[in-house]
Amino acid sequence: MAGHSQFKNIMHRKGAQDARRAKQFAKVIREITVAARSGLPDPSSNPRLRAAISAAREVNMPKDTVERAIKKATGAGGGDDYVEIRYEGYGPAGVAVIVEALTDNRNRTASEVRAAFSKYGGSLGEMNSVSFMFNRMGVITYPASVAGEDDMLEAAIEAGADNVVSTDETHEITCEVESFFAVRDVLEPKFGEPLSAKLDWRPENSIELDEDKARTVLKLLDVLEDSDDVQNVYANFDLSEEVAEALSA
Repeated sequence: MAGHSQFKNIMHRKGAQDARRAKQFAKVIREITVAARSGLPDPSSNPRLRAAISAAREVNMPKDTVERAIKKATGAGGGDDYVEIRYEGYGPAGVAVIVEALTDNRNRTASEVRAAFSKYGGSLGEMNSVSFMFNRMGVITYPASVAGEDDMLEAAIEAGADNVVSTDETHEITCEVESFFAVRDVLEPKFGEPLSAKLDWRPENSIELDEDKARTVLKLLDVLEDSDDVQNVYANFDLSEEVAEALSA
């Protein structure tokens, strides 16, 4: 179980689904706001906004909520101004952590992130202090049912992707960040809307954690994820099946 995304499966075993859903909506609305202001309010002419709307669908956000967010972002006054910030540091057991935030108050966000790292035995570092251990890439995921493995590989490579990993459940297409929107826009007419399409940080190497260290790392990541200002959290750890089962019990 790789730590860059699957840790959420363990974190989300705890209840409070309604509260999490509200937080998910708030984070997506922030991304829609920034995306709508970064270009035209028309998704067909604004790739980032199109990606934000796709993220809204992933969390089952109602269409009228999305439309209101776009209208508010591009209307008079435009609501809050958000800036994008990336924090990097080391968590317990030397796990490298990247935190992406959208905030209207840099001091508040920095204080919250620094406090979380300190509380769980980590330390916040400088920009690029850990990101060199990750690869930044576009990741597009389709259900396996949309195409055979060979057909998907051929279509993805022709679209400009670097690789496809197919399983019984999904096709995961990866590409350079610069090619992300172009690859997605070529694949969508052929295979429909993907399950997800996003920019991701993937670790080059991962640290395997025992149960005690994993619990502490997951607590840190959970606290970071719970911040209203934090959009995404990535970390370079692995969990064995035994440890994952113990944490999920």
